[in-house]
Parts: sequence; C-alpha cells; structure tokens
Amino acid sequence: MGCFRILFALTSGLALAPSMAASQEGLPLSAPVPGGVAIVCVGRAPGPAPQVMFEGQRVLVTRAGGAWQAVVGLPLALKPGAHELEVLQGEKTERTIPFRVGAREYDRQYVTLANRRQVEPEPDDLRRIAREQQVLVRAFSTFSDFEPDGLIFDLPSTGRISGGFGSRRFFNNEPRLPHSGLDIAAPEGTPITAPAAGRVIETGDYFFNGLSVVLDHGQGVITMYNHMSRIDVVKGVRVARGETIGMVGKTGRVTGPHLHWSVSLNNARVDPALFLSNETRKQDAAGLQPAALGGAAGPAPVPCEG
Repeated sequence: MGCFRILFALTSGLALAPSMAASQEGLPLSAPVPGGVAIVCVGRAPGPAPQVMFEGQRVLVTRAGGAWQAVVGLPLALKPGAHELEVLQGEKTERTIPFRVGAREYDRQYVTLANRRQVEPEPDDLRRIAREQQVLVRAFSTFSDFEPDGLIFDLPSTGRISGGFGSRRFFNNEPRLPHSGLDIAAPEGTPITAPAAGRVIETGDYFFNGLSVVLDHGQGVITMYNHMSRIDVVKGVRVARGETIGMVGKTGRVTGPHLHWSVSLNNARVDPALFLSNETRKQDAAGLQPAALGGAAGPAPVPCEG
C-alpha cells in the first residue's frame, strides 16, 4: 500500500455526481459502486435497530431521518448489478432488501520500485506476509457493539493528497491489488491523529505496510494507518478524536514519507474521502474529491417504503 513514484497515470476524472452524493446528514456520502458506500433504509424508527448482513458480514445500522439506515461497505471486487441485504430475526433471515450497485472504473497507476523483494517477495517474506495477513483479516472482521463517534471523519494528518483510492496498480509493470486507501504525503515526523474516537485493536511492523495502527470505531467501522515512523499507542487503549497515535514515516513498501489511511465497513475497504465533511474536501478540491464518485451517476440511496 502507499504512495510511490508514479511513472504514468490514466485518470478518469473525479467530478462529483450529484445524484450519488446525496445522503442523510451525519452519514458518509452515498456512492453505491465497488469501493463505495450504499445507504439503504432497513426500517422505520422508533423501535430496535434491525440486525443486517451483507455477504456474510454484519452491517452498521444507524438512525437517521426518522429511519434505520444500513451503511454498507461495498468491496472493490464486487460486481455491479442487483444485490440484497438480509434482515435477521434471531439467527434466521426475516426478509431481504434489494439494492443496486453501479459500475466504476478507477485510475491506473504504473509504479517503479527499486527493491525487487517488494514486488516478488522471497519464500521467508511470503511466510511472514501470510502471518500478517491473518492478523489483519481478524482486525478488519471486528464488529463491536459500541456506537461510532459519528460517521464524518477528520483528516488524520496534514499534507498533500498524493494517492487516491481504488487505483489499479502495476508495480514494475506487474499487476497488483488496487489501492485500498488514501495517501497523504507529509514530512517524516508529521503527527497522525485519530479521525474519530476509537479503540486500538492492532499495532505492528508489517512487510508491506511498515509500522501500522488499526483502530476500531464501533459497529464494523475500522481504520488503518500505515508506513509510520513511530507508534504512540498500544493495543487495547481507547483514543479520542484528534489524539495523536503516531508519526508519518516511510516504513514498508514506499518510496517516500507518507501516510496510507484505510477505512473499512463490514470488512470492505472503501473510499475514505466519502467520510470527510464538505468543508474538509474543499481544502483540496482535486485531491479530496471521492474517487468512488467519478464517472457517470449511479443509483441513489434506497429510500424507506411507506
């Protein structure tokens, strides 16, 4: 993950699509495309929040606009078309709610790395990567019952937006997984702060990610911070919005100091820019426009019936 020296980028435009951007106050922007967020009404309030599942993962449900809204993370690998949420009664599916996912073609990035092991890891590296992947899978699968500290985030660090979400990456002309976060280029030692209150569920030094912290914000909302020069928190502690968790660095697979910031919903990495306030996005009109909103407009949030 991270920001690299980009030799060539094929861009597809980051203009906001108004019918996709509409969302309830206090919720992330609605962008029902792979790598985006679908806002789906799952019931009228008041009354208990329904339990909702998508592709085997528990989904965040929050009250907004007099209704219960499911805030669904859509994996980058998800196929466009018809999908459905499961609303549970106990352990059984009580009903399903259909929604549609539009198409989104993300940019391409061609990157040259001098360290060949970061493109073709050696056998010992692969064993280490597999162990680390198991740790991160458990972290991203976490679903805690406590309520998030809002779903509008602050930027975790200051700097230039140097890498957008979702880009299809080619390292030394070899295809790799899409970029699963937002890169903020900043001098080494620049503070990294929690974008919302949360609990530290993992810290570590990873082959690709370098020094990293993972925060649990509640209800399946997980954020990760990579390539740090220093970690200032320990596993298990709670952090407040704006509290320093570490410093920007250049550890792991990088070519310069920066922060790679990932946001995950129901174990799907989604575009962090969807969670920023309008005021924050206006600070950098080009770099902070959500990549998931590029291209043609897609389906609007699913309204409540009745």
